[in-house]
This record gives sequence, structure tokens and C-alpha cells, in this order.
Amino acid sequence: MRKKIVAGNWKMNMNLQDGIALAKELNETLTAEKPNCGVVICTPFIHLASIAQFLNQDIIGLGAENCADKEKGAYTGEVSAEMVKSTGAQYVILGHSERREYYAETPEILKEKVKLALKNGLKVIFCIGESLEEREANKQNEVVKAELEGSVFNLTAEEFANIVIAYEPIWAIGTGKTATAEQAEEIHAFIRSVVADKYGAEVADATSILYGGSCKPGNARELFAKPDIDGGLIGGASLKAADFKGIIDAWK
Repeated sequence: MRKKIVAGNWKMNMNLQDGIALAKELNETLTAEKPNCGVVICTPFIHLASIAQFLNQDIIGLGAENCADKEKGAYTGEVSAEMVKSTGAQYVILGHSERREYYAETPEILKEKVKLALKNGLKVIFCIGESLEEREANKQNEVVKAELEGSVFNLTAEEFANIVIAYEPIWAIGTGKTATAEQAEEIHAFIRSVVADKYGAEVADATSILYGGSCKPGNARELFAKPDIDGGLIGGASLKAADFKGIIDAWK
């Protein structure tokens, strides 16, 4: 059975003290009442080492929101995959639409990041998804397929086992718009078929594909009931323990 996962992406929110407080609250809540799925929180770099010290990673995995496309060296301000791993983190989000759009991250850059993340023993939550314009032109399938081909389909099947895919319709991120459960299921099933074409049915069946795009406690249950939706990559709702827990409880 492939893993069910609810992952939080804090983005550029929470100072160190507030972040520690939120992680402690989640850690206590989920230790007391074990979740029915894998849980991951992906935090800003500066939080990682502090949070890793008290987080029970059997219950909540820890991840970064990005890493550099270079191993080390004179890249002022960058944080390498090795550094992320050394904090105690297990995951890294790569290819988020905000990174692609605001920081001009190309498929080639992302291919390097993925390679370095895997080399350093991190699991990758790899984001793909189309813009509103592309969705309206009915190009969503070719867009997500190209994003997979551009950055992760160079991996061996063994390496690809460390990839979690997050489908995020860009038009539904932070907009309050959500793809209907049917729309989400349709493209998740398509993504799984593309993985099957590349790596075979067994690998495709083992690949977790998360939905990201205004997933909240109110709609999580309906989304997660779909056969090809294996959880969510949660933005805003991951910043409040009760909301995040509400989404995690959709698996109960």
C-alpha cells in the first residue's frame, strides 16, 4: 500500500519562536492521538535544526522548503541539500510553483536540486501543476507530464521511489479556489498513468501523489476519498495546529 501523507508547507511564515511553538503543539497533539497517515512539516531553513531536536520523527517528518542546485562553495545565501540533511530533516519540497515563478527555477535547475537532495538521503516532495491559462486551454495534462519529464524522469526506478509527487493547480493556491474532487482525481489518475508508462505499474502504484491547492478541513475528506489522491500538501491551513489536525483527521 502506498503511503498516505499530509505535509505542511509553512512558506515564509512564522518567526523562530512561533515556529517552535507550533511544532511543539503539533508534536504533543499527534503523539497523544496517533495520526492515520504520514505527517510532514516543511519549515523555513532557520527552524529546522531547532525543531529537529524535539520532534518525534516517527510521528512527524521534518522537511525544508527548498535546497540549492549546487553542492557547496561560493554561493552566498544558499543552503545545500547536505546542510538540510545535517539539521535532522528527512524531506525537501522542490519545484513549487512559487519557486518556479518568482525565482525562475527551470526544469534543468530542478533536475540538479533533485539529484543533490537524493544524493544526500532526502526524500523529495516534487511539485507540478498548471496555471489558470493552461487549464482553460485544456493543457493541464501536457504541462504536468512535461514537468515530470524535465526534472525527475531521468531518475532510475530505485531513485524515483524517494519521490512524492504533489499536484498543485497554480490557480487554486491561496486563492480559495479548489479543484473539485473529480477534477483533482482525474489529473491524479493521469499523473499515475504517466509514471506507469515510464516506470511500470508497480512503481506507479507505490508512488504517493498529494493534492495541493486550498485544501482545508472542510474539503479534505472528499478529496482524500478519491482513489488516486494520497493526501495533501497544505499551505495556509498548516499554520494553525487545529486546521492542520482537521485535515490529518480526514484519514480517520
